[in-house]
Amino acid sequence: MIVALQALAVTAQETANERQARRIFNQAYNQVFGSQGASLHYDVNIVGLYKTKGDITFKGKKQKFVDEKVNAWNDGVTAYMCYRKKKEVHIHASQSDKKDKYSGKFKFSLDDFDYSIAEDNGYFLITLKQKKKAKGTIKVVKAWLTKHGYEPVRLRIKVAFFWTTVKISDFKSGGISDDIFVFPREKFKDWKFVDKRDK
Repeated sequence: MIVALQALAVTAQETANERQARRIFNQAYNQVFGSQGASLHYDVNIVGLYKTKGDITFKGKKQKFVDEKVNAWNDGVTAYMCYRKKKEVHIHASQSDKKDKYSGKFKFSLDDFDYSIAEDNGYFLITLKQKKKAKGTIKVVKAWLTKHGYEPVRLRIKVAFFWTTVKISDFKSGGISDDIFVFPREKFKDWKFVDKRDK
């Protein structure tokens, strides 16, 4: 009974705007990271210092992406980072932050934020601001979503003092085959393999 009253008190403190923002953001998030899987094209700009673009497919803990330098397959157990210029395949544990130098910088929980929603140039703009005692590295997220379908089209993410911009296109949710995430070892038989998993 006490827990139910506490939950009711928290809900009562939330405004209608906050509830709507959280509901819509959750739907958009689940379209990308839900069990059905999703694919998209991205253009990333980290404060003008690092830019890349490519295509990525998600499904649960599995992932495949191709950008300007790397082809990567992650089957949920093992990640294979294939560096085309060096002709090297680096092998990592699936969830290791060592796969690339940026993955560990974008850690957060959806409960770490206060949510708000507005309209901006024909899109919903959902803003997430980190709560005071939250421990994640992401401080602010601004997500532009289509009004019909809540598909992501642009993100601005603040980590510490710098902003990352991600433009999203060709978004598709669902219909993702698990075969996509299987590393095609035969295509890389002449490459150097470097096992970076902890022994």
